Amino acid sequence: MMNCVIIDDEPLAREGLANYVREVDFLDLVGTCENPLELITLLDRQAVDVIFLDIQMPKMNGIDFLKIVPKPPLVVITTAYPSYALEGFQLNVLDYLLKPITFDRFFKAANKAREYHRLLTQSNPENAAKAAGKADYFFIKCGNKYEKLYFDDILFVEGLQNYVTIFTSKGKYITLLNLKSLEQNLTSPAFIRVHKSYVVATDKIDGLEGNEIFIGPHRIPISRNYRDQVLNDILTDKLWKR
Repeated sequence: MMNCVIIDDEPLAREGLANYVREVDFLDLVGTCENPLELITLLDRQAVDVIFLDIQMPKMNGIDFLKIVPKPPLVVITTAYPSYALEGFQLNVLDYLLKPITFDRFFKAANKAREYHRLLTQSNPENAAKAAGKADYFFIKCGNKYEKLYFDDILFVEGLQNYVTIFTSKGKYITLLNLKSLEQNLTSPAFIRVHKSYVVATDKIDGLEGNEIFIGPHRIPISRNYRDQVLNDILTDKLWKR
């Protein structure tokens, strides 16, 4: 899960991006600001992974903000002015979105931020140490019983409103969790989201055809929004060619 913030002086623009964020399961909107001065205050009290930053704003524009902040989070520029693109990339922004922004374009930028964030996290020795010491099992409550599940046994997870069904090599388990919160505890890249309602274990995938993943007798749909990322995660360095 990545914490994100939207900075834009236009209320409609903020609300539009906020609606997009709500559709992306790995983004958590922790704040919106009308200008970068508000953002500076927010960064002092809240951990932020990615900023969706407008440029033309009162008090301080986005470019000036990037010049004075020594180590900002990942930045995706959102603006109606293409002339700032070169200067933005010189300041190491991750992506540059021109208004009006479509959801498809927003989703590509969000995925790009997620991949870069993964690289930064995996290269952090402290995080690696934590990951190495993580238990290989967890407990869920099924009715009145607490079931112990091993990560290695999980085939895939299906989310249905306020509960999930966890399919394992030993059977399936239904528990009162939502898919978004469960996904936060499933390590990547061992598990990937392939659909709004499905997370799968990558090493349990037997095959792909069209918009479906095969795991044993199960067929799991791949949604259009996740297809490119799924193919990249599963096939990169694993596909043999002539």
